[in-house]
Amino acid sequence: MMRNSRIRAVLAAALAAAALGTVAAGVGVADEKSGKQHGRAGEREIAALFDQWNAALRTGDPEKVADRYAEDAVLLPTASPRIRTNHEEIADYFAHFLQKKPRGEKVRSVIHVLDQNSAIDAGLYRFHLTDPKTGVTKTVDARYTYEYEKRDGRWLIVNHHSSVVPAEG
Repeated sequence: MMRNSRIRAVLAAALAAAALGTVAAGVGVADEKSGKQHGRAGEREIAALFDQWNAALRTGDPEKVADRYAEDAVLLPTASPRIRTNHEEIADYFAHFLQKKPRGEKVRSVIHVLDQNSAIDAGLYRFHLTDPKTGVTKTVDARYTYEYEKRDGRWLIVNHHSSVVPAEG
């Protein structure tokens, strides 16, 4: 009789764990009609953050771009060897970069939503840059990683690494 009680207890615990797992898995399931996910950010929401960043670039205002970053963000920029670790340094980088009138486009993106307040977007993007002296436009292919955190209800970049794609070797 003692053995049957143990078996029932184990089965009950396993059934409870399975039910809990089913409920937990359902929390992040997308609503097919709205395209939104409950309890987690969706990939489309995270992908749109690049579009917002790119729109900030097009304003030509380094402060608008720097405002997309958290106060304690780290920027490893494409066109500078210096690591930028605060708002002033990030704005300074963009003051120079924006002189080239950059227009970015994603080539390939891999998005991982970690939880309701954090996500990573990594991939390849291409910038169209105009030389302020000659007016000649060139393209630069780069790889990127954006790490986002939702702080006070707003998605901010907390880590951004961008580097020119190396030649295949």
